[in-house]
Amino acid sequence: MKQHGRTLYWTLFASTFMLSAVTFGGGYVIVPLLKRKFVDELHWIDEQEMLDMVAIAQSSPGPLAVNASIIIGYRMAGVPGALLTALGTVLPPLVIISVISAFYAAFRDNRIVSLVLKGMQAGVAAVIASVVITMATGVLRQKRVLPVCIMLGTFAASALLNVNVVICILACAAIGIVDMLIQNHKAGKGI
Repeated sequence: MKQHGRTLYWTLFASTFMLSAVTFGGGYVIVPLLKRKFVDELHWIDEQEMLDMVAIAQSSPGPLAVNASIIIGYRMAGVPGALLTALGTVLPPLVIISVISAFYAAFRDNRIVSLVLKGMQAGVAAVIASVVITMATGVLRQKRVLPVCIMLGTFAASALLNVNVVICILACAAIGIVDMLIQNHKAGKGI
């Protein structure tokens, strides 16, 4: 059931704006706050419907927080609601990043800021290394030669031979599709 009115539009915009303004950590952090606001406080949607909306938001391309907000806005007020919640969710990070970028030039040569940025680079490198190790472990557990060869070949091509990453991704996708087709053909499943 769609509701209408200025109060509804303002509540949609203000709620998503405030949640987005105070949330740090990505889409998975804002989802419980959206639930608390729209399910627990406003009682506009029920818990199962919220779970369904989050599932749709996760499977849609784009940031989870924006997708979830758009779906809630559309559910409550159609296209105008979706536009307002998208604006409310995107505006705070846009303003914050714009302000930071305006002052970045003034602080980039500051020793403390440089050290903080170097520390952040180390943290990002650790996260990427963790993901690589986890994914490599999954590939090795399959005990298939082709995925291991693809993994090692891609690493060698991109890191040692400086082959463009896009070419590596496209080559891996093509090899994976051919492998899937061969596996399906052997299993008698066809395409």
